[in-house]
Amino acid sequence: MQHGEAKPESENPERPLTDKGRSEVLLVACHAAEIGIEVSKMLHSGKLRAKQTADILAQHLHPRDGVHEMAGLSPMDPAEPARAIIEDLKKPMMIVGHLPHLSRLLSLLVTGNPEMEVVRFQMGGIVSLAKSDGKWSVAWILTPNMIKR
Repeated sequence: MQHGEAKPESENPERPLTDKGRSEVLLVACHAAEIGIEVSKMLHSGKLRAKQTADILAQHLHPRDGVHEMAGLSPMDPAEPARAIIEDLKKPMMIVGHLPHLSRLLSLLVTGNPEMEVVRFQMGGIVSLAKSDGKWSVAWILTPNMIKR
């Protein structure tokens, strides 16, 4: 999931979520819970906007193994270290992060090439991947503008 809309760095160097960002993440979190989306664990980059997004999601999705900060999920980090963690997953996990890292990670998993954009992420949107026969594919996407308000 890409974090929700954040304040510009010129307004606040820590870049917390805007009111719109909080509202859209809450909308997606509520909808995800209503349709039965389950995650065992959430990881976030540690940047304030990603942590706030993960905290809102966790209030509704209740990840059994908690919400954790993880190094290597910042915007300009390489995708390969996160790929290594994801490849051996046995339970559904959510990463709350940033562009271009999320796009590169998804592309690396699906195509093997981190520079081949597969999905154009939206702030506050979830992209779910599934693995079958050793290959990753996009299973579904949920963005704030897809949900009736």
